[in-house]
Amino acid sequence: MRLGPILAACALAALTTACNKSEPAPAAPAAEDAAGPAPVPAAAAAAAGPSDEEKKAVLASLPAPYNTADLENGEARFALCQSCHTITQGGANMTGPNLHGVFGRKSASNAEFKYSDALKAANWTWDADHLNQWLEKPQTFLPGTKMAFAGLKDAKDRTDLIAFLMVETGHKP
Repeated sequence: MRLGPILAACALAALTTACNKSEPAPAAPAAEDAAGPAPVPAAAAAAAGPSDEEKKAVLASLPAPYNTADLENGEARFALCQSCHTITQGGANMTGPNLHGVFGRKSASNAEFKYSDALKAANWTWDADHLNQWLEKPQTFLPGTKMAFAGLKDAKDRTDLIAFLMVETGHKP
């Protein structure tokens, strides 16, 4: 479960309620009640990411050992990465590149990001194996990288993180 967007929405709702105490909330039209909830625009649905059911389906379709990964642990491990990386489609590059669509992409191929010379020379395609080795200890796996991350020693944490990234970044098994 991704708590950040939920907490932000709750905070916004609390602020809106506090600021509008003198004004009652507008009533929803009766026709909307009969028709069900209003449709979500396609852009908003895409920004929200895959549903829980879609995530489960993608997870089940991944090769072993990723198909049995703990996505909640993977999301918790990604907290170590999100100060430098985004994973949403069209998301910004930060200290590190946006990781949406990383699987199957050539190393150092995001034209809008300035990579280290070491990563430019690597010339591999990102897959679970490369990412696993990279996440274990980036500086040892690819000396000369700009990535300052110390690495994830626990193999299960790396598996969970990689599965989380596969599910969240549009990986198609």
